[in-house]
Amino acid sequence: MIGSLRGSVLERTEDSTALIEVNGVGYFVSVTPRTLAELEPGASVFVYVHHHIREDAQTLFGFLQRDERTTFQVLIATHGIGPALALAILGTHGPSALVDIIASNDIGALTLVPGVGKKTAERLLVELRNRLSLPMLDPLPVGAGGKASVIGDVREALAGLGYGPEEVRDAMRELPADGDASSLLRDALKLLGAKRA
Repeated sequence: MIGSLRGSVLERTEDSTALIEVNGVGYFVSVTPRTLAELEPGASVFVYVHHHIREDAQTLFGFLQRDERTTFQVLIATHGIGPALALAILGTHGPSALVDIIASNDIGALTLVPGVGKKTAERLLVELRNRLSLPMLDPLPVGAGGKASVIGDVREALAGLGYGPEEVRDAMRELPADGDASSLLRDALKLLGAKRA
């Protein structure tokens, strides 16, 4: 089993695959789009690897951080999550953000992942709650009309206005702990406007 690779980046492809050469041997490694952007051709690189073996194929998935690989392995061990979906989840939300999302029952954040609808997001919240290392808290149930649903409404509104997952997540982290959806949305738009200016 391959656990890591240290070498140089030979090329990047549009399907989020990097060709990494190690001692004269090139390895195709599937990565998130964010990781791909950091793998400059010609640059030296070290990636943590998950070596995925099936009857009909062997695939290497690469990560710049160990916690990304660990989270990926937790995700693919979860019912209904294959490697492609796990990579899409990590491409949208980093490990710590994913823990926050699960802890706060934020369905809206999970639906930002390509290919994840509301029903799938609800199932993932249940499936992942016992698998990811969550802080000890008593989150509101989904749809309880409390803070979790207010945050979900604000996140959904920002996504609908065209803000990307990274921008939305960064803005949400800076918002106050309480407030109604309209005031939180106003605050988020101010933060995002200031960052884009």
